Amino acid sequence: MAVRTIEVRERVMARNDEFAADVRHQLAACRVPAFNLVSGPGAGKTALLERTLEALGKELNLAVVTGDVQTQNDADRLSIHTDRLVQAVVTGGACHLDARQVLASLEAVDLQDTDLLFVENVGNLVCPASWDLGETAKIVLFAVTDGEDKPAKYPKMFRESRYVVLTKTDLLPHVPFDPERAVACAHDINPDLEFLFTSAVTGEGLDEWYAFLREQVRAATSTS
Repeated sequence: MAVRTIEVRERVMARNDEFAADVRHQLAACRVPAFNLVSGPGAGKTALLERTLEALGKELNLAVVTGDVQTQNDADRLSIHTDRLVQAVVTGGACHLDARQVLASLEAVDLQDTDLLFVENVGNLVCPASWDLGETAKIVLFAVTDGEDKPAKYPKMFRESRYVVLTKTDLLPHVPFDPERAVACAHDINPDLEFLFTSAVTGEGLDEWYAFLREQVRAATSTS
């Protein structure tokens, strides 16, 4: 009997790219940069966003979409630190957000009154690497508790990302982690990666993170 192969993945990905293009068009029309925060579980995405909302929430209009497999715990944590709506996408087991979900979330966001959009993706260094959400850039969070060779283990994520935020630097005295080796490992995968070093606990490096975000907003709004 003959066999017929159905290329389901390719069709799904093509449809996702259509949604991503729509997201990108809406954001560009309103000059809103969007960052897709990606990492393994427990790298500190939510903690970084908590500090960011506290520090910049009065200065910049920040919109947040969170993705989680089963709960809205991260969104609940973030909502304490902002007067704006924090949207929780519960994927029901899916290991990543997709562009359709982000597009649906934009329906509740006044982009004309938004300076910057954060998408906190599901904690996973594999699946989210393949899905375009219409973001300006992926920012991969890399905790000092992860091991310096994390980029070599998950190369696609580091190739697809534009920036790396090294997190939990307050733990460096207590873990066998060499930041220089970690940076070199990441640059072996993607020489164009830019690094920031942060601790959401002590505040180390957060001023540089905030300055980076301000510059991204300034650049987006000054584009002719």
